[in-house]
Amino acid sequence: MFDKFKSLLVNELQIKEDLITLDAELTSDLGVNSIELADLVMICEEQFDLVIEDEDLQSFITVGDVVNYLEANCA
Repeated sequence: MFDKFKSLLVNELQIKEDLITLDAELTSDLGVNSIELADLVMICEEQFDLVIEDEDLQSFITVGDVVNYLEANCA
């Protein structure tokens, strides 16, 4: 799941691959802003066939948080 999400970050947001680790914070380390995060959520919903609730977004601090969420919620 990490590799799939990492690929999305590289391809959709043009984030340098070597910056993306499980511990990397989306905003402070990778520079993801709120608009990019919203786009990323929509892409994840399409790619992984799930609905991400707004309250779940608050827990998305690091790449690992998102990966764990996707692993727990993907069919």
